[in-house]
Amino acid sequence: MPADTDAPVIKPWFVYLVRAANGSLYCGISDDPLRRFATHQSGKGARFFLSSPAVALVYTEACRDKSEALRQERLIKKLKKSAKECLVASAARIPL
Repeated sequence: MPADTDAPVIKPWFVYLVRAANGSLYCGISDDPLRRFATHQSGKGARFFLSSPAVALVYTEACRDKSEALRQERLIKKLKKSAKECLVASAARIPL
């Protein structure tokens, strides 16, 4: 029996942190963080990177859906930089 083709494909969303050349961290969400990082590197996608270019995608966290990613982004943005650096340090590798 063929698979149910009407079932919605659930695509995960991610919250991510990007390191800028000046050492600051940018937090955002995307359904494709690697593509979004490439956009940031090209100087598009966020005014944040106009003054200091994006140099590394340093943290990603998979979320169930866009709503969860937005909630997690708000929480991360409220953290002090030292706490964000702890998140980065805890990410031994970035599973995508």
